[in-house]
Amino acid sequence: MNLTIGDAAAQSGLPVKTVRYYDDIKLVSPSSRTSAGYRQYNAEELHKLTFVKRARSFGFSVDDCRQLLTLFENQSRSSREVKAFANRRLEEIEEKMRDMQALHKELKALASRCPGNDDADCPILNSLASNSEK
Repeated sequence: MNLTIGDAAAQSGLPVKTVRYYDDIKLVSPSSRTSAGYRQYNAEELHKLTFVKRARSFGFSVDDCRQLLTLFENQSRSSREVKAFANRRLEEIEEKMRDMQALHKELKALASRCPGNDDADCPILNSLASNSEK
């Protein structure tokens, strides 16, 4: 099976521009090129594109995806490495969640202090204009 870049993009759920970018940075390269230079992808590369798309949906960076692909392709890997990798990402997600919860709490408090009437005075704008964090 040889797919054009458009077909590989469609089947993996990625934009063509992204598939081209992944080739340019040597993350997932086509299995071959036609005599005219068009990229062609086989089932293995299509699987890798889908793998990267899924990893990116978890927020893994391109460099993380490169490492994950290396681990995926290495049959002598230990699951311990993969779990540690996933746990690091979980810690990052949990930190972002804490940050978002703090922002939510602060903005909710500001919104509750704003009378929402015809007066020009607004605690939300006053807070945004101040130099302090709170």
